[in-house]
Amino acid sequence: MTDSAPGRLTISRATLDDWQTVSGWAADEGWNPGLRDGPSFFVQDPEGFFIGRIDGEPVSAISVVNYDELYAFLGFYLVRPDLRGRGHGITTWQTAIAHAGNRTVGLDGVVAQQDNYRRSGFEFAHRTIRYTGLVPGGFPRPPRILPVEAAGLRAITAYDAACYPADRPRFLESWLTATGHRALARIVDGRVTGYGVLRPAHGALRVGPLFAGTRADAEEVFDALTAEADDVPVVIDVPESQPHAVALAEARGMKPTFETARMYTGPVRELAQERVFGVTTLELG
Repeated sequence: MTDSAPGRLTISRATLDDWQTVSGWAADEGWNPGLRDGPSFFVQDPEGFFIGRIDGEPVSAISVVNYDELYAFLGFYLVRPDLRGRGHGITTWQTAIAHAGNRTVGLDGVVAQQDNYRRSGFEFAHRTIRYTGLVPGGFPRPPRILPVEAAGLRAITAYDAACYPADRPRFLESWLTATGHRALARIVDGRVTGYGVLRPAHGALRVGPLFAGTRADAEEVFDALTAEADDVPVVIDVPESQPHAVALAEARGMKPTFETARMYTGPVRELAQERVFGVTTLELG
């Protein structure tokens, strides 16, 4: 996609194998993506992943994943630490952002990059705070907490759509059933009132998403997801603008360890933000 002359940055679409390298970079930055996130990410938009190389060696990356005709999400904006400050990042960005077309683009920006994102047209929506900690286990699972299969993909997708800027059935079908992922729903009288997913990461278990109608509903799902976490830290990324989500994390003894800002280039559809107790991922929204 760009000039491949010796010593020059070449940008092309990334493969899933490439993304194993990029995920390692993200882990080194402390972002700690899930161990098996890649396949679910690529299911949503396999054309939305970009990697920069110099003489065949990976040096930069970014994802711009399209969900529908109106919304895309940008993540994994990375340059190898030993090659920063040389313009490779912005060149990779400029090549990849065209993939979004006229869509509104969202991202979760680290503090150091937020001014740069503003200059690129992104506006602040809210802070997202990562909470981490060893959570108490042993809570009995209420009979209304069931595997998401009991609700069915259509019902989970409909519930998810109320909490997210786009419908994402392809992604969810993969995310809910990926190896090592544990997905539970709260179902009352055949109706979904919340759901969540727990997945393994580097030295931790990640919760995301956690969507629920009330704090009590969210607590039931969260406690069931983490009931067997034992001595493994649990991580959840919480919108600071949702006070009940913050209260839930703090009530489980978790502490803030990291922050980003959710930012958008334009309007997104109306969301039930009061239901968002934990975002899905910082990389895919």
